[in-house]
Amino acid sequence: MSKNKTTNQLWKVLGTGFGVAVTLGGTVGTGILRKPGPIADQLVNPYLIVGLWILVATYALLGISTVLELSLSIPKAGAWYGYAERAFGRYIGFLVGISSWLGTITALAFGSYTFSEYVGILFPYFEHQENYVAVGTLALLWFFHQLGVVMAGKSQEWLSGIKALALLGFIILCFAFGSGGMWHEPSASPRGLPLWSGIMTALLSIFYAFDGWHTAAYFTEENADPVKSMPKSMYIGVISVALIYLFINISILYVLPLEDVRHSKLAAADAITWLFGASTGKWITAFLAISIFGILNTQVMFAPRVLYSMSRDGLFWKKASEVNSLGSPSFATHLTVGMSCLLLLMGKNLNERLSDIATFFFVASYISGFSSLIRLRQTEPQLHRPYQAWAYPYVPSLLLFISVLFLMGTLIQNPTSGIYVLLFIAGTYVLFRSLFQSNKSDF
Repeated sequence: MSKNKTTNQLWKVLGTGFGVAVTLGGTVGTGILRKPGPIADQLVNPYLIVGLWILVATYALLGISTVLELSLSIPKAGAWYGYAERAFGRYIGFLVGISSWLGTITALAFGSYTFSEYVGILFPYFEHQENYVAVGTLALLWFFHQLGVVMAGKSQEWLSGIKALALLGFIILCFAFGSGGMWHEPSASPRGLPLWSGIMTALLSIFYAFDGWHTAAYFTEENADPVKSMPKSMYIGVISVALIYLFINISILYVLPLEDVRHSKLAAADAITWLFGASTGKWITAFLAISIFGILNTQVMFAPRVLYSMSRDGLFWKKASEVNSLGSPSFATHLTVGMSCLLLLMGKNLNERLSDIATFFFVASYISGFSSLIRLRQTEPQLHRPYQAWAYPYVPSLLLFISVLFLMGTLIQNPTSGIYVLLFIAGTYVLFRSLFQSNKSDF
């Protein structure tokens, strides 16, 4: 393989360890440490809470079987974009791809700002300098990812390993020193409408905490032996995430009594503080910072793959298909990090609004993926499928139905976002018609 600055081929150097690491890195974030409090406030009953986490974990596990069929039969970088473009044509592919990329750079900007807030807590010198720290963090990640795909892959494995060990340590401490918490208290779930409202709110929170279960699919094209390694890495990754989430919930509820959990904004930190005193709070803050940094590293790695794949298909600026001499889509990385920095400089309020809209598009990406599988089974029955989704068409159809319900839930929670979504779709259609209508674009 030619390794020069103008090649448009990614390196096939990633394997099972990276797939597991990128699933952990792209999924496990601050949500699992923040959400137990609000969820407990809604539902009260620890058995119901854990049951809902198991339910969403099952959704992710079933989703893996669907994504594996798509990723191994269409082994392109960019995940959802490639499947939608193959199944529904160039415009739908463009819409899914550009919304996926914009959603990720928004999450990248918001995440880096959150990371800078934790840095300010740990190091008071940086307090009130959040934007500078956030931009500096993205610049550091940009530089690091210019060093190549091999280095980026190893860094993801290290960061995910540190995160997993820290969470394991947290779980052990809670079980070793906790005294029962909510599990030893009488509890009665709300009834009627408050119960169903609480379940829906909790499911949305848990659903977002599991977002990232499919991340390894972005790198199918760079996997040295995807048919052999990707099923192992994706199932191991998702099962590991599910077990971590379940045991963190169980351990938090084993330490804190109900009244403390339901008023907690950061239940994991409050659990450690309850056990060992206020001076230990900074350890959780440090872990949060590391956890967010790991997710940022994953996003800086996978978002450019979407642009790379779109560019190669003539649906984005051709320069974004360039791969540097170390195997990284360098120009696509420049655009990804540069746009995130621009969003940061435009202010936190705008980023919060964009994050609401990005949530809609993340869920819509799932819908596009499950729909793509069903359509491709009909339109391309002879397509080589090294792996087939479980119980077709029942499992993909069930996942599609559940995802539509979640999409409706996001609109109910943020109804004004619907207007912005419609404006975005109209804008992308005009852009597509004017620049990318032909099979290949010179843009």
